Amino acid sequence: MIRISGLFRRAGTRNILDAIDLEIRPGEIFTLIGPSGSGKTSLLRIIDLLDNPTAGKIFFDGTDTAATNQIRLSIRRRMAMVFQKPSVLNTTVAGNVAFGLKFRGVEKIEIGTRVREALDIVGLSHLSDRRAVTLSGGEMQRVAIARALVTRPELLILDEPTANLDPVNTEMIENLIRRIHQHFHTTIILSTHDMIQGQRLADRIAVIMGGRIVQVGSIQDIFYHPQNKDIARFVGIDTIVKGIVESNDGGHAKISVGTAVFEVITSSKPGTPVSLFIRPEEVTLAVKDGDLPKTSVRNQLAGTIIKMVPFGPFIRVTIDFGFPLTSLVTRRSSDELSLGVGMAVIAGVKATAIHVIPDSE
Repeated sequence: MIRISGLFRRAGTRNILDAIDLEIRPGEIFTLIGPSGSGKTSLLRIIDLLDNPTAGKIFFDGTDTAATNQIRLSIRRRMAMVFQKPSVLNTTVAGNVAFGLKFRGVEKIEIGTRVREALDIVGLSHLSDRRAVTLSGGEMQRVAIARALVTRPELLILDEPTANLDPVNTEMIENLIRRIHQHFHTTIILSTHDMIQGQRLADRIAVIMGGRIVQVGSIQDIFYHPQNKDIARFVGIDTIVKGIVESNDGGHAKISVGTAVFEVITSSKPGTPVSLFIRPEEVTLAVKDGDLPKTSVRNQLAGTIIKMVPFGPFIRVTIDFGFPLTSLVTRRSSDELSLGVGMAVIAGVKATAIHVIPDSE
């Protein structure tokens, strides 16, 4: 549906977007993730034809968008964008939703039918006569989505649609996005800096940093096989350690990290400097009491807890093994094990849970 080739957006001498090559497939939920200021909104505005790139091409269903105003308008009418901070007109909810259709010259009877359908979908039919400016933030965002839906877009662009909402409204908007996708088979491009939201909603994900697309792939690719350390840290991998491949027998390797030895699955050859990425939820903990416990988990290390930090319903536990290793445990597990700073514990990590890349540094 969307193909982007060699796209740049410059402000003075600074590249806001740098050499973007990207393809969005019909019918998918494609999510852009990246830190604030990375270029997510700039890219979405260019895709929606609100802004022009400094260089590069964007194709919509094979049509070059660098065309006449008439062609660009016809393409724009096949898309709709919802911004991070919803803006509403000082009229009724129904009047807000109808605005785009009136602008397009749709007949009054058809407008009424479409507005009712859109308000049903977003769950605001009971507020159709309410002044939109009196609504809550979550309700205003649903009005904005209804206003986009009523035009029946083939492509729906959502710029951090839950960034300013509480958890209850965030869940409501996410469920709404799923319903729209399933019911209308709409192609959706969504930007977010919420890692968990990206995992919940996306078919594919692109990571954007410093105006560049640094990795595109499935949820598994991005969160469990990041291509570099910056991506790994952004997607929540605390433990990144350097090591040397000591041996490799058909892809089953042993890697030394200081005095510790990890068993991993990798094609890296002996002698290769590598980095090991270990997600915190992949690290299990047991209280150290004598010998190491018998288990199928290949990697077991004895260390000491040096930090415990609450993390929502979990606790991030940092253990010292000569290098720091982070484990994410539930509060219940922490209480049952009576975990505390200074306690000796055994950390277990499966060989298949460790992502290895050759160390370029």
